[in-house]
Amino acid sequence: MTEARTDPDLLYVGTYTESIYLVRIDRRSGELLRIGSVNAGANPSFLSIHPNGRVLYAVNELDKGALVAFAIESATGALTRLYEQPSQGGAPCYVSVDRSGRALLVANYAGGNVALLPIEANGALAPATSVVQHTGKGPHAHCILPDPSNRFALAADLGADRVFVYHLDLEGRSLRHIEEGDAVMRPGAGPRHLAFHPTLRLVFVANELDSTVATLRFDAELGKLSPLNTSSTVPAGWTGTNYPADIHVASSGRTLYVSNRGHNSIAVFSVAETTGALALEQTVSTEGDWPRNFSLDPSGRWLLVANQRSDSVVVFGRDPENGRLTPTRPPQRIAIPRPVCLRFA
Repeated sequence: MTEARTDPDLLYVGTYTESIYLVRIDRRSGELLRIGSVNAGANPSFLSIHPNGRVLYAVNELDKGALVAFAIESATGALTRLYEQPSQGGAPCYVSVDRSGRALLVANYAGGNVALLPIEANGALAPATSVVQHTGKGPHAHCILPDPSNRFALAADLGADRVFVYHLDLEGRSLRHIEEGDAVMRPGAGPRHLAFHPTLRLVFVANELDSTVATLRFDAELGKLSPLNTSSTVPAGWTGTNYPADIHVASSGRTLYVSNRGHNSIAVFSVAETTGALALEQTVSTEGDWPRNFSLDPSGRWLLVANQRSDSVVVFGRDPENGRLTPTRPPQRIAIPRPVCLRFA
């Protein structure tokens, strides 16, 4: 893989091809430069980076799903394959690493289950030690990630219309379902991705099937979710087909972003400082088709979007004070085939 230069400016792009691409961003202009790629097997669509920054994990989103670990070369960002393991289900579509770096969590969409794989000292993956099958009508696990306390893991299931709560037992290397903690979502909502507020006890859920974002209260002592309210991710009166995908909260906690596939936009919400109440402030065209995941760069000055169907990653300027987005002029974009997931090194 071609060598990169500086670490914080590096971006890894997961795709529906056989490659993970390495891109460099110029923090001053937002300009993107493609500097390399690595063969990662079929459909390395979703990525996660170990807290120590030295290992990257990718899914192989296939009928017989797999997970691949890559060592990250510190000077260049180059990836070297370490090991792979079965994901224990079909179409793994989301991976996250617990905050201590000891366990990898995976959501298997077609399998309708979630699994925990221990992480070895060198970052390689051990075989899964815990696999939990979701219940309900046509389960499709779409997301799993640890809570800020690292005591629990939350999993959004699009088919079951439920956000499952698990006790994350790192000593026992297991996930234990806390059924009374689950959030039962509105029928047909299709919960897809989750984001925790950095200071308030809130979780925001991107609902794929009804174009809403749901706000849940999370009791981190009991591991219990309580639904509060929902907001539309598209402008009032818009009636086209739309499927929200990714969701992120700015580090300030004052702005929430959701990607809209179909409306082809990023919805920008202000977040009330004390209550977390959402207000839709903007819907900004992604200047491409079918925006999957997106990412805020570490400086908070830029937001990057992966437009899957138009083979492009597009950069938007971001106002750090109010969170509003502005298209870059001239447009800063780069051609990447079928991009899905964006992860800064």
